[in-house]
Amino acid sequence: MSRKTATIAAIAGLAFATTMFPGGHDAAALAQAASEQLAAPAPVEAPELVPQTIEYVAEAVVQPLPAPAPATPTPTEAGSLHELVGMIDTSAPMSEEMRCLAGAVYFEARGEPLAGQLAVAQVIINRTEDGRFPRSYCGVVAQPGQFSFMRGRRMPAIREASAAWDRAVAVAHIADKGLWESAAGRAVFFHARYVKPGWTRSKTRLAQIDTHIFYR
Repeated sequence: MSRKTATIAAIAGLAFATTMFPGGHDAAALAQAASEQLAAPAPVEAPELVPQTIEYVAEAVVQPLPAPAPATPTPTEAGSLHELVGMIDTSAPMSEEMRCLAGAVYFEARGEPLAGQLAVAQVIINRTEDGRFPRSYCGVVAQPGQFSFMRGRRMPAIREASAAWDRAVAVAHIADKGLWESAAGRAVFFHARYVKPGWTRSKTRLAQIDTHIFYR
């Protein structure tokens, strides 16, 4: 009901009360009630809430990708054994086992091409996996009667500042990690080509690499 409608209704009520009850207490009470109704503020209607329509806009979110790190060569990407040897860090500390393997390469084949050095290292590794030999590199190298450069169970002093030692260390790491396949394959025996030991008759010849012949 609007304020105007309420006012008219109050006046009509007042007139009716005055007409029906021209005097007395009831007439006065009715008149007062009508006056209070006229003075009271009209109720305020709450505004109707109309929900707004939400619009969705599909847009591609593009985030910049980080720039790719510059590619660095890995040992498996080397194009040759010579290139792979140059990629090996030879300045890192070595375990005693790796020193035995590198020492055998150094004394037995340091004057040969890299393929021959790798073959010698491969034979030592193969022996550690064969039950007829010790299970460690140092054990294989120190086994009596196997390597002529040994002094009993001791290895001679090594010129560690030489390029030959650096190559031997790199070759030992390559063989130990299996980074390059050796032509020696699964050989566990070898000898220099200028000698012919009697035990060769009972072995299978696998390859000749530089100055060594390899057997299984």
